[in-house]
Amino acid sequence: MTKSNVKRVKASEIELKERVVKIKRVIKVTKGGRTFSFSALVVIGDGNGIVGYGLGKAKEVAKAIAKGIDDAKKNLIKVPILNGTIPHEQNGKFGAARVIMRPASHGTGVIAGTSMRAVLESAGVTDVLAKSIGSSNPHNVVKATVKGLASMRDAVTVASHRGISLQKVFKG
Repeated sequence: MTKSNVKRVKASEIELKERVVKIKRVIKVTKGGRTFSFSALVVIGDGNGIVGYGLGKAKEVAKAIAKGIDDAKKNLIKVPILNGTIPHEQNGKFGAARVIMRPASHGTGVIAGTSMRAVLESAGVTDVLAKSIGSSNPHNVVKATVKGLASMRDAVTVASHRGISLQKVFKG
């Protein structure tokens, strides 16, 4: 996944919905006692092919979520969606987390784990078969899913990159 391949989007142009994937209470032990803070993993998307994730840390849950949303707005990408599903089978990997995503027929629904489901539904995917293999760490699963979605290309993009017609892409 090269930087030129990923399509960045400006957050100010669209209306985004946020979903909190994971909130963790973090404890720092010091000489004076324990200090509590919160870490929030947030996924945002417009439900029409735009998705992003962010991590926020603060002393209160609400501030951590707000910081996560601000971070997610900086990491928005455009995902190709074809009739409510993904255009082709795709794998994603980040750290020890591996994800497999396959297109599904209309009416299947989003069959995926919790972290993957948040990303796929925020992107606007309604029918997909997905599996998480390896690490179940929500941070790495979300990053692997976004990485896999970012490297997807639809048939029109493939045809323009190869400099051939759309019919030749499908003929082989």
